[in-house]
Amino acid sequence: MAKQNVAEQFVDILVKAGVKRLYGVVGDSLNPVVDAVRRNAAIDWVHVRHEETAAFAAGAEAQITGKLAACAGSCGPGNLHLINGLYDAHRSMAPVLALASHIPSSEIGLGFFQETHPDRLFQECSHYSELISSPQQMPRLLQTAIQNAVGRSGVSVVSLPGDIADQPAPEKSAETALVTSRPSVRPGDAEIDKLVEMIDKARRVTLFCGSGTAGAHAEVMEFAEKVKSPVGHALRGKEWIQYDNPFDVGMSGLLGYGAAYEATHECDLLILLGTDFPYNAFLPDDVQIAQVDVRPEHLGRRSKLDLAVWGDVKETLRCLTPRVKEKTNRRFLDRMLKKHADALEGVVKAYTRKVEKHVPIHPEYVASVLDELADDDAVFTVDTGMCNVWAARYISPNGRRRVIGSFSHGSMANALPMAIGAQFTDRKRQVVSMSGDGGFSMLMGDFLTLVQYDLPVKVVLFNNSSLGMVELEMLVAGLPSYGTANKNPDFAAVAQACGAYGVRVEKPKDLAGALKSAFRHKGPALVDIVTDPNALSIPPKISAEMVTGFALSASKIVLDGGVGRMLQMARSNLRNMPRP
Repeated sequence: MAKQNVAEQFVDILVKAGVKRLYGVVGDSLNPVVDAVRRNAAIDWVHVRHEETAAFAAGAEAQITGKLAACAGSCGPGNLHLINGLYDAHRSMAPVLALASHIPSSEIGLGFFQETHPDRLFQECSHYSELISSPQQMPRLLQTAIQNAVGRSGVSVVSLPGDIADQPAPEKSAETALVTSRPSVRPGDAEIDKLVEMIDKARRVTLFCGSGTAGAHAEVMEFAEKVKSPVGHALRGKEWIQYDNPFDVGMSGLLGYGAAYEATHECDLLILLGTDFPYNAFLPDDVQIAQVDVRPEHLGRRSKLDLAVWGDVKETLRCLTPRVKEKTNRRFLDRMLKKHADALEGVVKAYTRKVEKHVPIHPEYVASVLDELADDDAVFTVDTGMCNVWAARYISPNGRRRVIGSFSHGSMANALPMAIGAQFTDRKRQVVSMSGDGGFSMLMGDFLTLVQYDLPVKVVLFNNSSLGMVELEMLVAGLPSYGTANKNPDFAAVAQACGAYGVRVEKPKDLAGALKSAFRHKGPALVDIVTDPNALSIPPKISAEMVTGFALSASKIVLDGGVGRMLQMARSNLRNMPRP
């Protein structure tokens, strides 16, 4: 039996860690690993057209499955292309292992062709980034990288010179058991005691929830009922907490709506649950704040805390709920629910009047119809920019749908690559890429990846021929829009030329039929929808200091627009209010 080389050992360990596929672009330094994948039936090579797509796809797969995913790039420019997608995966806390193959080991440090130093380049977007400089480091270094990625929820990078990958693996190398899942983290008794005391003393408690509430919906609802708390959320918390929520008061932040801002500012005690919400301008500075997070480095970095609680949300609430005194006064909760419903009533009217006849098509209308027609367990991948707005306001969570995007890193062009990774996890599950024309065209080459693998991703293209969010930023800053216009092709014709289903929609009456036809199509499809670039309604009181990119805001609500079925949920919550 032929002796195993380092590349084969590398691939075997990935398989042992549960990796099903390796996304990447082949190249000389990577060839030994790719060939090892070819000969291993337990793992597939996914050939994408750009390494950035590979990293985004791996990050999306990891977010959908909760398990380790992997990507790879060849030496120099190849693995350098991974960096943007890896930043996104790392900031999204997605467990991803990246293989950065390297130039021949004897040439490192001598200015060789395509030389970079990947072990240094990826340090800022990873928990672990190391170079394998000899076969004897395998498999311990790779195992350490995997355990960092899984155990700390983020990226690990292994740099491997091609010549070392082709060398024989050392005999009798030790292989230890791999960490493939994370434990629950329970807070200490002293923190629980203090939090119970704070809650019992407070007359008005508000919960503000992020992605750390994943898997804790029932616990959050039980706790909110006991303390009569309004429940607001950040964008990454929406899919986990908004559905079946009689305490919902909407979302805070730049894309916020409803009464979340008021609820967080008018309470006596604000409890931040599993959120690293970055916009501290939207957080109060004159109420008591307690924060619960499984990542201790998140505690207190956005606002001054009166109590920091290190633990995951589910375990913390399991300890907390039985011990707090039940509150009987619902006045604060009911007042916030009424404010929430009133706020949504006001903004929805502007987008329900003759919207079926408006040309160019209102993007709000597109998102609303998409929400109605998409499957109950669909995965939506969302481009950064205006697509974030439409997804935040119109895609209705139900506990089965997923909505993922570059919500922490804020990269353009993420939706299509993420859809690739999401679709590979389950070819039968509906995956919808909510793409903007700017983001789609940036990595449009990987539409060919959908065709090559016959992935049934449905690309719903919001085509307003502009970088809409950037135009908004310029407008708010008092600048004329410049450099934001896109001269676009007929994207449906491009899709057809690639061998996929493509349809272009310019009139609202054709929208539902086009989406239904695309959804019925068994392979990849693109619906190119010409939308109104002037769809945003800006509040009358706004200053140049209110928005600088996505990093600063001194306003309560910067964007105003429709909110889809959330109005129905708010009305339902009001109807279900107990009456004296």
